[in-house]
Amino acid sequence: MSNTPYSPSRSRHSKRSQSRQPSKKSSDAAAGYIQGPLKWAIALTASLGAILEVIDTSIVNVALTDMQATLGATVTEIGWVVTGYAIANVVLIPLSAWLGDFFGKKTYFVFSMIGFTAASVLCGLSINLPMLVAARILQGLCGGGLLAKAQAILFETFPPAEQGVAQSVFGVGVIAGPAIGPTLGGYLTDTLGWRWIFFINLPVGILAVIMAIVFLRPDAKQHARTPAKVDWAGIMLLCIAVGSLQAFLEEGEKEDWFESGFITTLAIAGSIGLILFVWRELSAKAPAVDLRVLRHKSLAAGSLYSGILGMGLYGALFAVPLFAQGVLGFSATQTGWLLAPGALASAIMMVLLGKISTKVDARILIGLGAVGTTAVMFDLAKITPQTGTDDLFWPLIWRGATTVLMFLPLSLAALGSIPKKDISAGSGFYNLTRQLGGSIGIAILTTLLDQRESFHRAILLSKLTPYDLETSQRLTALSGLFQSRGSDAATAQQQAIASLSQLVNNQAAILSYADIFRFVGIVFLCSLPLLLFLGKGGAGARTTAVH
Repeated sequence: MSNTPYSPSRSRHSKRSQSRQPSKKSSDAAAGYIQGPLKWAIALTASLGAILEVIDTSIVNVALTDMQATLGATVTEIGWVVTGYAIANVVLIPLSAWLGDFFGKKTYFVFSMIGFTAASVLCGLSINLPMLVAARILQGLCGGGLLAKAQAILFETFPPAEQGVAQSVFGVGVIAGPAIGPTLGGYLTDTLGWRWIFFINLPVGILAVIMAIVFLRPDAKQHARTPAKVDWAGIMLLCIAVGSLQAFLEEGEKEDWFESGFITTLAIAGSIGLILFVWRELSAKAPAVDLRVLRHKSLAAGSLYSGILGMGLYGALFAVPLFAQGVLGFSATQTGWLLAPGALASAIMMVLLGKISTKVDARILIGLGAVGTTAVMFDLAKITPQTGTDDLFWPLIWRGATTVLMFLPLSLAALGSIPKKDISAGSGFYNLTRQLGGSIGIAILTTLLDQRESFHRAILLSKLTPYDLETSQRLTALSGLFQSRGSDAATAQQQAIASLSQLVNNQAAILSYADIFRFVGIVFLCSLPLLLFLGKGGAGARTTAVH
């Protein structure tokens, strides 16, 4: 017990001192954060734009065959509907911070939303392939301004203590979008036709534009920038570097990589362009992309990990539909419904995690997510010819949940503690690495899938010889089956050989998919040392975010 006597005057003085302490709300308001219900309206507005952009990245994949038939395009030509969008998207993402500063954050976001909606209508009205590709490029250019800008708006609107919940609203669309896209795309294509995968954006886009005009904060009055301050050289080099890299990743497998002069040229142009771009942006006084934000260790490490997360997030979602449709024989709609429960699990987990993510060290959550995703990938690697929907249900549910354990805390760890003035540039770079990571992951997995399938087929065929008793018995049984269905002996023998060959192909495909699932799991295990370079995220950002 203290020996200090009680003093009424001391007590009154203490109360007056406490009353002069700024409240949390007034402190947040002084730091420029929004108060009251308006901040949640802003969160919904920004997230709605991001959801549209992410869904449209994958919604067309299940409709390419129908587009090809309608527009009379080849497989290679129709692929540019996806490639054109992806290239335009990754070029604009790192420029979103500069464009937001140049035109004003609200003005640029509203313009991007209007452009994205209008481009969607043009896609649906396209009468030939060039018109569709051009409209998709325009859609990608406008969409690139929505994703990174939406996340930056949330970081600038909510105080650090509420970032977990705010980013969970944003994350629901980004995580669930790649799974929702094929589900929605398959349903619309099978019922209304492929054009409706674009027309569906019109009512949602109009709503998002109205909400952005009403709820987003007016742009602060700034002195107009002169054209001399526009970093045209940096923008041009960015287009060459990132555009060539994305095209290289998108088209490499189709063109057999460096066997193609076109792909080799893209690789050279991308490498040289990237070196010159980095040199230009680090030496320019007013760079189009502020690479100096990478001086923040948490952002640099978080962006690198974001690329790995993109590989796992988009790569695994790329492999599962291919397995379902190529091996299990699922339709586009059936494949979409297969992925839907995992998307729902991601959304639920995102909401639950948003409430605690600012109170727990992000590195612990990311580590748990990486280990959990690794376990799921190794579980998926147990697939067999008898694997069906029931066998994939729980692994895909857990994949959706464990991915969120990495996505949300990683965003907070990478961006939550950097100064407010660097949020836009940091968000652009962070989202770019995730997008490129997804493209790199898909390119690697596609190549690996092809190589491992050839490898396993060769191994299996080496065991099938006319002198092998089991092979001979299988051929005899199959031949007898086809003869019982009306085929003559010679035809039945050919049908038996073809059937056995198909069984070998299916088994080789199953083994190769198992290999790439294991590969993704190993990548996540190897990424764990990067956690040492990350910040604490929400648990530590509250004390540094406003500095």
